[in-house]
Amino acid sequence: MISTISSLNALLPFSYLIVFSIYTYDFFAEKNLFSNSKRIFLFITLFVHAFYLMVRSVEFNHPPITTKFEIFSLLAFSVSFSYFILELLTDIHRTGSFIILFSLVFQIISSLSIEHNYVVPEVLRNRMLGLHVVSAILGYSGFTISAVYGLLFLILYKNLRNNKFGLIFNRLPSLEILEKLSFYSLVIGFILLTIAIIIGTIWLPSAFPNFRFYDPKLVGTAFIWIAYGTGIISKYLANWYGKKVIIFSLCGFILTIISLIITSTYSNTFHSFY
Repeated sequence: MISTISSLNALLPFSYLIVFSIYTYDFFAEKNLFSNSKRIFLFITLFVHAFYLMVRSVEFNHPPITTKFEIFSLLAFSVSFSYFILELLTDIHRTGSFIILFSLVFQIISSLSIEHNYVVPEVLRNRMLGLHVVSAILGYSGFTISAVYGLLFLILYKNLRNNKFGLIFNRLPSLEILEKLSFYSLVIGFILLTIAIIIGTIWLPSAFPNFRFYDPKLVGTAFIWIAYGTGIISKYLANWYGKKVIIFSLCGFILTIISLIITSTYSNTFHSFY
């Protein structure tokens, strides 16, 4: 089983590189050579990745959340899986390379550094903790995709203001669609993060003897949740649209990154397992 895990771990970066290359080629090429087949390549890569995560979980008897490099692999899967669902729902497929790039980077880091033999605390084998972490990671993946669409919105917006009607104008969806994609991804991320918070609030106090609600990571997560929740409410009550929505999405993502960096480097937290 270890040899299978090692082989899949080595294969995944190349799989994501192939998918990224296909989506990038399709973005720049005049002919839609891979317009239909590239989704199949992405599906196969996601299937292999899901199998890798499942086999790893069974072999080591814990969800793939016990080290930062397992989480990087889970992030790679979550970002591409979220995009895959979004592409299926919207049939907008020219933006894939900008998002799959994140999965490629995360998986390369994971595959180069992950270990296949180590001892983990017993609490990390709990499935409720796995569900809590997976929900949170999927939520952050939604915020990441929202930010990517936000950047694409600003690039297209700048090109239109400067009367540049080149490759970006021809390949990207309209500003209205990019705004919707960014906001919908944000809302999905917010819902998934809410699920993670609910699970954590109910289960974590009984699982960790040193649990406390003022833990840095809990405070940081609550801050992110309130910030995004406030923005979503403002979108409807204050009738935000266009550039306002995009600026909010990007600011929220920057705050999320800053919060995660600060709380991850804070040592006095019951979330520290490695």
